[in-house]
Amino acid sequence: MSKLKGVCLGAGYFSQFQYEAWTRIPEVEIVACCNRTQEKAQVVADKFGIASAYGWDQLEEMFDTEKPDFVDIITPPETHLEVVKLAAKKGIAIICQKPLAPTLEESEEIVTTAREAGVPFLVHENWRWQPWYREIKKQMEAGAIGDLYSIAVRMRMGDGWPKDAYMARQPFFRDYPRLLIYETGVHFLDTFRYLGGEVSSVYARLQQRNPDIKGEDAGQVVIGFESGGTAILDGSRYNESEAEDPRYTFGTVRVDGSKGHIELNFDGSLTLKKLGEAPEKINYKNERINFAGDCVYNLQRHFTDCMLAGQPFESTGEDYLKTIKLVEACYNSANTNQVVTIQ
Repeated sequence: MSKLKGVCLGAGYFSQFQYEAWTRIPEVEIVACCNRTQEKAQVVADKFGIASAYGWDQLEEMFDTEKPDFVDIITPPETHLEVVKLAAKKGIAIICQKPLAPTLEESEEIVTTAREAGVPFLVHENWRWQPWYREIKKQMEAGAIGDLYSIAVRMRMGDGWPKDAYMARQPFFRDYPRLLIYETGVHFLDTFRYLGGEVSSVYARLQQRNPDIKGEDAGQVVIGFESGGTAILDGSRYNESEAEDPRYTFGTVRVDGSKGHIELNFDGSLTLKKLGEAPEKINYKNERINFAGDCVYNLQRHFTDCMLAGQPFESTGEDYLKTIKLVEACYNSANTNQVVTIQ
């Protein structure tokens, strides 16, 4: 069977996880990569055994020469619309990193562009593909904790308090006018939807604790589900946690239901406690591979399987716009100090 031919755009910090994951999917061959500076693209190509490297001014040339089945966009949000328009015009399937775009309007234009061109479009939202969330969802669907009452997330990254915060890994974070919810909290908002269903209300309080950055770096968000349940995100990139590796699970989680609760610990372990019974460890596959339990691979495996089978993706553009609208609701709520109703 012939392989799916892919090209990747970007050579920044996070791109390494996506390039590495593609090397473990035998049905895919990444035939070229592209970056704003061709020299950095060549470094990536040499590291991951990719045949060709292009500069940003050669983007259309790359599409025409390589004739890929898909493009994996791993570049900053402000570049996404340009690439999506070009790829869609050429009939190329698209994976696009989050944040999808700087604004809701531009995000909607991206989704509309792909839909009207009829090209497959997947948002690279890997949080819900972390193995602990897949297992929690499995346990919930099996009725282990009954009806959902609440989800509580406590996240303390501890990478945002120094004067030179984010410079070593993702320096552009410092200039984001919106940071915690736009870049990081969006993951949890999408995961809340994955676990609890659609949202009816949002209330948020956001803070900027490091004066040397532009956006908010801490906040509390209360989500009301249509089902009647609640989710709470208590997040900070400023304060530290006691975790040996805060970037593994990115926090602790407790999910309460009518029959008991499930807890996620810093090491990825899960505990099920049914009402009136002793707690028990949930045994499931949980490995320290690539990023956050190998969630990047899990998402890219899903993309590949759906492409080969002609099946729809889990995180379609239309579905992800619901998550982006929750991001906007958080900022609206924080600005007005009011509960925002989701239509």
